[in-house]
Parts: sequence; structure tokens; C-alpha cells
Amino acid sequence: MQPGDIVYGKVTNIVPYGAFVVVGEYDGLIHISEFSDNYVRNIGDYIKVDQVIRLRVLEVDEENKRLKLGYKQIHKTRGIKCKVPQYKIGFASLETKLDDWIKGYKDEQ
Repeated sequence: MQPGDIVYGKVTNIVPYGAFVVVGEYDGLIHISEFSDNYVRNIGDYIKVDQVIRLRVLEVDEENKRLKLGYKQIHKTRGIKCKVPQYKIGFASLETKLDDWIKGYKDEQ
């Protein structure tokens, strides 16, 4: 098995930081960052335990029979791109705001 190979693996466990997969005699991990280029809130939105999925081999550790696997390289996931709000942050001294505050307080009375 070489980096870049496409393999099929069975999902054995899902944890907050990724998913564990068995590929033949190898144990593999798909890190949460390998599911999408966008923010991943829940890995369960992408895969389920006992599901057989296609993956790309990113790294091979022959000695320990472990794999680092990628999901997003095979499954082109498109997330919703959100616009980052722009906040206008400013500072005004108490001296300049005090008159407006007193005026607003008197108008309420």
C-alpha cells in the first residue's frame, strides 16, 4: 500500500477528532480535518459506523500497520460558504456620550 492509493475501508468508530477505519490488515484514522475544507461540526453527517467507504491513503506506517486516510480528496464535499460579518468598533469618551445619555433619560420621563 502506497500514499495516493484509493482503498475501501469499514468505519469502526467515530470520535470527536476523527473516525477509525479498518482497511484489510491496517487500522486507519481519518482526522476531522480530512472530511471537508470547511468547518466540520459532526463527523456523523458524513459517515456512519459499519459503513464501507472509499478513501485515499495519505500516509502508511508499515511497522505498526496504521494508515492516515483522507475523505475529502475522494468525496468532493461542498459546504455553505458564509460571509464573515463586519463589525464597526469604535470608542467614544464618556464626556461625548454623557450628554446624549442624559437627553435620552430625560425624554423617557
